[in-house]
Amino acid sequence: METIHPPKLYWKNGAALMALLALTWTLGYVNLGLFNLPIALCISFAKTILIILFFMHIKGSSRLLHLAAVTGLLWLFIMLLLTLSDYASRGWFSSPKY
Repeated sequence: METIHPPKLYWKNGAALMALLALTWTLGYVNLGLFNLPIALCISFAKTILIILFFMHIKGSSRLLHLAAVTGLLWLFIMLLLTLSDYASRGWFSSPKY
């Protein structure tokens, strides 16, 4: 049985997403050197977690829906791993010059 979330929770979630969006936008104008990408990815991860938990109703749902969400993430990581391994291996082999 799904739990019903009050509308106030959605408004707070939307406000948090807007605050994280503003933080991401502000980060685009700040030069942090090598830390720009990791900080931007952490903010993006936080926004993703908020969307998955509340707007996709994973929080308070059945175990089957949790399994489907985890399986989807696992498949995404497998596909990213295969793509990145292909990309990383391209520099190791030199093409023949004609």
